[in-house]
Amino acid sequence: MIGLFEMIVPNFSRASDALWTSIVQTLQMLFGSFTVSFVLGVVLGVCLVVMRRGGILENPVLYRIVDKVIDTIRSVPFLILIVLLFPLSRLIVGTAIGVMGAIVPLVIGTVPFFSRQVETAVSEVDHGLIEASVAMGLSPIQIIFRVYLRESIPALTRVTQITAINVLHLVTLAGAVGAGGLGDFAIRFGHQQGLRDLMWLTIVIILVMVSIIQIVGNIVIKKTTH
Repeated sequence: MIGLFEMIVPNFSRASDALWTSIVQTLQMLFGSFTVSFVLGVVLGVCLVVMRRGGILENPVLYRIVDKVIDTIRSVPFLILIVLLFPLSRLIVGTAIGVMGAIVPLVIGTVPFFSRQVETAVSEVDHGLIEASVAMGLSPIQIIFRVYLRESIPALTRVTQITAINVLHLVTLAGAVGAGGLGDFAIRFGHQQGLRDLMWLTIVIILVMVSIIQIVGNIVIKKTTH
């Protein structure tokens, strides 16, 4: 088995340390940025639902402001966003490069996308349940947690799954501008040094990560769907 692997990836031994480091960096950027993005995205997504006209916390003015800010950030290409946020990254984490430097643009680039996904998922909750909860005297906070979020767990898991895969792609893309990770590894070894086997190995590793995210997400969806 080892011999077969060495035949398929003959240059693995010369770059194995760099590959393991890149995998760790990718996972750090993925989990670090997605954890923050998940919290902010859920908050903003729910706010968009409850603040719209007819919502339990109706506030059209604030809704329009949040709505426009999200759409504006979403329209900026990610590579340009990284460069634009160099000063902010330095201010918040002290650097604009490496794993820590990538966290800020990854979060800001992910939150608008994820919040729209959350808005769509939460909007699917039966409005009759909301009306019944209001009639029962539940507070807005209780309705948000007991009805909106609880009833939309399968849909939220599905959009979380999609967003996590999207973040993995952004993490890989961030490697092109000094963030490290598998994207940087593929460029340095696969492209610049012409080691095509390492390029394909990088692709396989990313596909495995995507598959794991999909498998975990599908398990959660299956267990929470009723």
